[in-house]
Amino acid sequence: MASASTLEPAGRLPHGPGPLALWATVVGGLATLVVSIVLAMAGDELVRPGLQAFLFNWITVPYLISGAIAWWRRPASRLGPLMIATAFVMALTALQWSAVPILLSLGHLLDMLPSAMFLHVFLAYPSGRLEGRPRQVVVLAGYAVAGILQLAKVMLGINPDSLFAVTENPAAAARIEQFQLIAMSALLLIGAALLLRRPIASQTRRRPAALLVDTFGLALIMLAILFIAGLRGWAHVETVRHITFAALGLAPVAFLLGLLDARLARTDVGGLLLELRAEPTKDLREPLARALHDPSLRLAYWLPQYGSWADAEGHAVTLAGPGDGRATRVIHRDGEPVVALEFDRSLEDERELLDAVAAAAGIALENSRLQAELRARLRELQGSRARVLDAGQKERQRLERNLHDGAQQRLVALALELGLIAGGSATETETETRARLLRAKQEISVSLDELRDVARGIHPAVLTGHGLAVALESLAAQGAVPVALDVEVGGRLPERVEVAAYYVVSESLTNIGKHAHAKNASVRVTRSAGKVVVEVTDDGLGGADTERGTGLRGLADRVEAVGGRLRVWSPAGGGTRLEAEIPCE
Repeated sequence: MASASTLEPAGRLPHGPGPLALWATVVGGLATLVVSIVLAMAGDELVRPGLQAFLFNWITVPYLISGAIAWWRRPASRLGPLMIATAFVMALTALQWSAVPILLSLGHLLDMLPSAMFLHVFLAYPSGRLEGRPRQVVVLAGYAVAGILQLAKVMLGINPDSLFAVTENPAAAARIEQFQLIAMSALLLIGAALLLRRPIASQTRRRPAALLVDTFGLALIMLAILFIAGLRGWAHVETVRHITFAALGLAPVAFLLGLLDARLARTDVGGLLLELRAEPTKDLREPLARALHDPSLRLAYWLPQYGSWADAEGHAVTLAGPGDGRATRVIHRDGEPVVALEFDRSLEDERELLDAVAAAAGIALENSRLQAELRARLRELQGSRARVLDAGQKERQRLERNLHDGAQQRLVALALELGLIAGGSATETETETRARLLRAKQEISVSLDELRDVARGIHPAVLTGHGLAVALESLAAQGAVPVALDVEVGGRLPERVEVAAYYVVSESLTNIGKHAHAKNASVRVTRSAGKVVVEVTDDGLGGADTERGTGLRGLADRVEAVGGRLRVWSPAGGGTRLEAEIPCE
């Protein structure tokens, strides 16, 4: 799904190059410029040597400048030194224009190496590291094709003037060269596909970073076309070469524009910091979206109380997956997730901007997370209150039905019977009257038992009289399955805690008997660290959910009403484990 970041200190930042290294790069760049021009103008084999020298330096000089700036501005990235190395290797290939044998041989030996290095630079953007096995394989294959095959064909005498020629076998050297051009063209096209194989950024997210990747892909495609043109002997191969060199030179220019855009964007972060400092409680999505230039930005706040993500209004949200064309940056504080930024995937290429925005908004994001958690608690409280009222109404209806169908009817019948006895005829014997009175007495006893059951459903008398341990023993004895009971609470607890714990166990055992199809159950109640933990487990079917049905949801409401938390683990076929934590000062 997503990339993660943290606001924790990351240690010492890497240092950029010193002045000596930068000046050496500048002097080396000027030297390559002069040497290439001299070699081009002095040689007799080049067509339009001035144009050739210009196009050659159109590649080398921008790569040197861009690499030096990238090395200076982004010392943590390896891309700057890699671009500088590519420029100098490209410059060395100009030695094949020389009439000096050793220089010509060296230039010819390095002739294909820049193509592999261009592939490396483009696929390693923006960190300078090859991320993912496909890119690593393609680049390693590129170096093998450009280096090993070039050495093989040189040794076979593809260029008789080379000092590295060992034998003269032009036919074998030509076949190797054909395979080399085909293989390198294929690798370049694969590299372009890897570059361009990403979700297309939205119209509002066509940032220079995304355009830069497109430029890289175009350069690789043109380089592949150039090799194919040379292999097929196209009539306009020189025109293709000029266009390819122009495309290769555009890449570092686009890279410089990307650096400039990123620097301008980071200046917006300063304004963002001032804005958030002035109004730390305002909605963060709009200023963050403005700083990132991504109107599609979405924020999700981690709510540890519920173990889920929520938006600013407290509604539960799900973070985007890797196939949604979106990316996610999770901001941590003290090792815990705080906020997730979900944004257009093209922003992944601008990690410094993401880091700057995340750091600037860290404290304000924590405030917003607390507000989102408060709204979520409020929504949960409102839902819990409605469920409690509904449950109370249903409980009153149940009591009314039980009284009407049971004790009330018995008492009405008893009153009628006593009336008949009082107005009985003189012919009725004493024995008959005594029998009728005994039946009336039995009806009174049954009615009293029913009333006690009703009262016990409202509040268990055994809990008030003898405490939680004895009350739970009574429940365990009446359970539908054998129950292993372990209660370690160290005496009496506050009434609200005992009542909540009692009903957690009572409702859990009822659910086990009705739905779990379990063979055994266990109840463990412990007290430690200012809280009572009630744990009920069974070996039944599992699949219980606090969000479905009224039983577990009602239990969760009852526990949350006293400041506690109810959690349920119930994998299908793996039994159910219910745990309630109830504060107990």
